[in-house]
Amino acid sequence: MNALLLFALVSAASAFYLSEQDEFHFKSWMAQHNKVYSLKEYYERLQIFTENKRKIDKHNEGNHSFTMGLNQFSDMTFSEFRKSFLWSEPQNCSATRGNYLSSNGPYPDSIDWRNKGNYVTDVKNQAGCGSCWTFSTTGCLESVTAIKYGKLIPLSEQQLVDCAQDFNNHGCNGGLPSQAFEYIMYSKGLMAETDYPYTAIEGVCKYDPKAAIAYVREVMNITAYDEMGMVDAVATRNPVSFAFEVTPDFMHYQQGVYTSTKCDNTTDKVNHAVLAVGYGKDNGTPYWIVKNSWSSTWGINGYFLIERGKNMCGLAACSSFPVL
Repeated sequence: MNALLLFALVSAASAFYLSEQDEFHFKSWMAQHNKVYSLKEYYERLQIFTENKRKIDKHNEGNHSFTMGLNQFSDMTFSEFRKSFLWSEPQNCSATRGNYLSSNGPYPDSIDWRNKGNYVTDVKNQAGCGSCWTFSTTGCLESVTAIKYGKLIPLSEQQLVDCAQDFNNHGCNGGLPSQAFEYIMYSKGLMAETDYPYTAIEGVCKYDPKAAIAYVREVMNITAYDEMGMVDAVATRNPVSFAFEVTPDFMHYQQGVYTSTKCDNTTDKVNHAVLAVGYGKDNGTPYWIVKNSWSSTWGINGYFLIERGKNMCGLAACSSFPVL
């Protein structure tokens, strides 16, 4: 055991100096997130955590529109994080043809569907499965249904993970909300979360059409890169599903208006789907208010703000919502 411990200490320290304070921060973080490791993994994770913390501290010392912070992902490299939480199958949004006609305004300066009524479900947790597309889909359909019928009922992501493959979706490896809405339309409904609970693993399809409680009559695809079309839809109709490219700094997002020079804005690079529930402006910077699916402990109670009007990280590449 001593030889192993010595090897672990030497290999951990060889990359860069680890102080007692680094270890103290790591142990505090471990306790907060109920983390337990083997001895070998402890030193590997300590090193990754310390590197992440230094990146976060360096970012926060600079002049940025958003801050970064430690969260449940702080012991992971970005490649590990990407493998578990983002799409591994590339989803090319450009296959989606726009059919949404904007109303041409006028639009309110800001809107937040969370404050307009009981229209947005609580933030959920996709866990270690690249099923964000299903959470974006259910989140949008939950809201559209609540706005129309006055009833907010959490819907089943697992049905989409297990059953929507024929519509070019890939379970835990990715998919698109627009394609998920098509699946719901053709399969004649989506079940409630309580009737078809989430497992974070792709399983056998157990969809029962008789138990469906939410339906889609038509899928509205906003023309690629038409961010004003997204504003129109969110301002005049309901929350909107969209996808964008997550790059390493976003994993550590804490608060403020996220903006990046590292991400692409093309349709083929998007790797994460989320839900725009509103928009606003902060110190002259317009932003989207976005619901994520990494639990309420991430970001701003599970939400984030991202710069609006610049197709930031490809967020206007493939947005959509269902019509009931």
